[in-house]
Amino acid sequence: MNTPAPPEPLEPPQAKADPVTAAAERARRREQAERDNPATPVTLRLVQIGVLGWTIVTPMLLGAYVGHLLDGWLHTDVTFAAGLLVVGAALGLWLAWRWMQRQ
Repeated sequence: MNTPAPPEPLEPPQAKADPVTAAAERARRREQAERDNPATPVTLRLVQIGVLGWTIVTPMLLGAYVGHLLDGWLHTDVTFAAGLLVVGAALGLWLAWRWMQRQ
């Protein structure tokens, strides 16, 4: 008498994925991919450095230029140029920080 082979065990049904677990899994895969391929093109890094530099410098230069124009118009020494240079530096650093957080 031949007895039929027992059925293979069924895998438990997949529960609905938890968002935190899914995010952790994505992060794990991303880290693994970075470990598998650590080489980032040099040109990409140079472009990022250039963008970051201009993001900081451009508001500073604009602030100094507008301040210089205001100083000439109002016949002051370097009051507005210095003040707007500092404001431009603060704005540029904030923009750079925000850009780095998104990268």
